[in-house]
Amino acid sequence: MTHSDCSRRSFLQSSSAATLAAALTVGHTSSAAVPTAPDTLKGRLYKTLKIGMVRVDGSLTDRFRAAKTAGFDGIELNAPGADVAEAKTAIKESGLPVDGTVNSTHWKIRHTDPDPTVRAKALESLKGALRFTHAVGGDTALLVIGHGKDGTEEEIWKRSMENISLAVPLAAELKIHIAIENVWNHFLYDHQGDSKQTADKFVKYVDELDSPWVGMQFDIGNHWKYGSMGDWIRQLGPRIVKLDLKGFSREKDSFTKIGEGDLDWADVRKALLEINFKGWAAAEVGGGGPDRLKEVSDNMDKAFGLV
Repeated sequence: MTHSDCSRRSFLQSSSAATLAAALTVGHTSSAAVPTAPDTLKGRLYKTLKIGMVRVDGSLTDRFRAAKTAGFDGIELNAPGADVAEAKTAIKESGLPVDGTVNSTHWKIRHTDPDPTVRAKALESLKGALRFTHAVGGDTALLVIGHGKDGTEEEIWKRSMENISLAVPLAAELKIHIAIENVWNHFLYDHQGDSKQTADKFVKYVDELDSPWVGMQFDIGNHWKYGSMGDWIRQLGPRIVKLDLKGFSREKDSFTKIGEGDLDWADVRKALLEINFKGWAAAEVGGGGPDRLKEVSDNMDKAFGLV
């Protein structure tokens, strides 16, 4: 690991710690407040989930309370589209912080689109997500950078790099991380390839954006079909600002519950300890009511040895 990598990791950890500290000030009792130990992830991972997973009746506050009761330490909202005042009320009344957001338009309005007017809209959407995240006290805005169908790899790389770079100054000003997610978007990996692929292109892409405010919201389940997730974690190292979680079965060629499937969870835990990861881990699986949310929370605990 280079000196710059070490500096990035230190920077990102201090940022995550600051977000957690802010969460605790609103009366949130977090399982992540447990002192860290060198050989376990207990006290290192803060559990969060996507707002769309919380399927309970009532207000946003009711949905926040359901997530907290199920054992989560935070929640991610979709932005633009969410209401700042409503979110702040839910945070205050439930004691559950918003740790980050998911850019709500990134699949349809893409930074890789051949049309510059569409790319301009994608930029404004990303900036809106950054502003919303800052307003509600989060520290990451998840971004899918585009889709391989929009052109050649060279064209997509250039378009998205130029467009996202225009949002980096605002991210730095607001101290919000642009968190790039690895998804099945036919870019930065071979969608028809085998299971021996590496994270080389993701590393190169993040490094070319050249900012401590740009990193990966690394989805552990998404690319198990294409490579070793433990090795990808080691390769991405300090570029990982946050985790997304789901399982995957190569045998069935399908996603699974967290901790299930044939994904090597033991090696994932080992790799996260090796890179000294400390931060938020977001469930991204099928949601439901209180019982299902508790199941997801428990599955996270088991997969990462948090109990």
